[in-house]
Amino acid sequence: MERGPILSIRARAATVRDVSQARRRWTMARRIWIYPLSFLGGVCLALVVLIHQLDLLRPENEGLTALQILTNISASEAAQIMGGVGEVIAAILGIVITVASIIVQLAANRYTPRITDMFVRDRTNLAVMAFFVLSAVFSLWVNFSIREAASGSLPQPFIPFYGVITTMVLLSLSLLMMAPYFAYVFDFLEPDNVVGRIKASGVARALQHSRPGQENDRAVDERRVLALSSLEQLADIVLNAIEQKDKGIASKTVDSIGQLVVAYVPHKPDLDPRWFQIQGELARDADFVSMNLEALNKLSSTRTWLEYKALRQLLMVYREALATMPDLITRVAIDTRYIGQAAIGAGDRDALQVVVKFFNTYMRRSLNAKDVAAAYNVLNQYRYLAEELLKAGWSQEVVEIARHFKYYAQMAQPIGLAFLTETVAFDLCEVNEVAYLLKSPARDELLRIFLEVDKEAEVEQQESSLRGVRKAQVKLATYYLQRGESSLARKIYRDMRDERPDRLRSIRAEMLAVTSNEFWEINDRGGVFEYIEPERRQYIHRFFEWFPPSVLRPPIREEEQTQE
Repeated sequence: MERGPILSIRARAATVRDVSQARRRWTMARRIWIYPLSFLGGVCLALVVLIHQLDLLRPENEGLTALQILTNISASEAAQIMGGVGEVIAAILGIVITVASIIVQLAANRYTPRITDMFVRDRTNLAVMAFFVLSAVFSLWVNFSIREAASGSLPQPFIPFYGVITTMVLLSLSLLMMAPYFAYVFDFLEPDNVVGRIKASGVARALQHSRPGQENDRAVDERRVLALSSLEQLADIVLNAIEQKDKGIASKTVDSIGQLVVAYVPHKPDLDPRWFQIQGELARDADFVSMNLEALNKLSSTRTWLEYKALRQLLMVYREALATMPDLITRVAIDTRYIGQAAIGAGDRDALQVVVKFFNTYMRRSLNAKDVAAAYNVLNQYRYLAEELLKAGWSQEVVEIARHFKYYAQMAQPIGLAFLTETVAFDLCEVNEVAYLLKSPARDELLRIFLEVDKEAEVEQQESSLRGVRKAQVKLATYYLQRGESSLARKIYRDMRDERPDRLRSIRAEMLAVTSNEFWEINDRGGVFEYIEPERRQYIHRFFEWFPPSVLRPPIREEEQTQE
């Protein structure tokens, strides 16, 4: 596809996003401002008109009209009215500022200090505050201009009629706006909305298109720092939510970090080349200042500093979640996979390499902590990424991931985490099935790596705990046999032919006994590793027919040996 059509598609997508955002803003304006103000204003106006009409019907008010009441006012009356009005508007301004400040500060302490800055800079908040201040100042000057009697150079009293009426309107609007304004403040400080604003700010800074020469180096550096700050603020919200055991906010904020990067990756070719250079304020960031020059230059040359920074935040969340909120582990792994899928879609192999490194780091953290559940869930998302790579035709990257799988499987075995070794085996089994189905050039190499998963087990105690690896190999053999690929199944047979007959018998019996794919406990995968579909299960017998007859015969019991 040529660059012109690509830009056209992106322009249309940006237009759709702008329209969607405009609709959301209009919906919020109606919900918070227009409907409440219309209702409250209408009720107040109706009450005023009704009460005045009732008062005008009294005998002592015969002949008076509402217009006469509004338009006839003396200087003393105006001064009396304006004196009280000015105090009320000033009191409203003080109440609004005090309450809003307290609420914002509490939210900032709970989530992130960035909230205060966001609130102060918010246009709606600035407009409301400006309205209250202008109303107060205007009422002061109207009150100041009232003159009750002719004195000095004035030949007659001065009554600022329109000023008094305008002040009454401003006071009425100030009172009516208090309820919608506090509703707006609470809506603004809603955690989901705070997260959304920070994410939108980061995306806006990252995707601001500018050609060389349109911005100076300082402007580009400021945009980089603001985008980086958005990622750090989102990470702070997650960490605070973890500390307060708020799983909902933590999960949504982790998603926002991933969504920010996913939105950014496809647009990298359109950005100013200076955006990708780690220099200026960006080079002094905590995550970059400790790196050596070679590593920084690599991030600059591969144009992956923002992906690296975002994944560093997710890694920090992962480390905290290991001990205090294990459910968040899967969410971090899912969003990391989404970033990898975005890199695949954009053809960005360098960004994918960063994602793979962080998946490996997640595994290392889990193994160091001996957290089987965390590694189990990370492997699931890691395998999904490998399958997406196979579908995209990125064979070499899949082979590299398979080697990483083998490494962590062999690393888990000696530290007593045999279940993870089995998990890797069954995950590689599925990757091999997908590779065969898609006719991937990496098929044979993936099979070779799969058969080497258990090669590091040297002592019998370790070997006896690797039954799950053999089961995964048998499962893949049945897949090949079902598709008429006896030569591939024979490779698995040759790898297993030196196994003890009693062990092979027990493996076959256990696999034939699994007739349901529904596991009896809750798990994220929702299935049983050893389960094989009924139409495929018959090939278990065919595979084991290649072994010596002693494998198929049950062992002779001692009583039978005595009788013989």
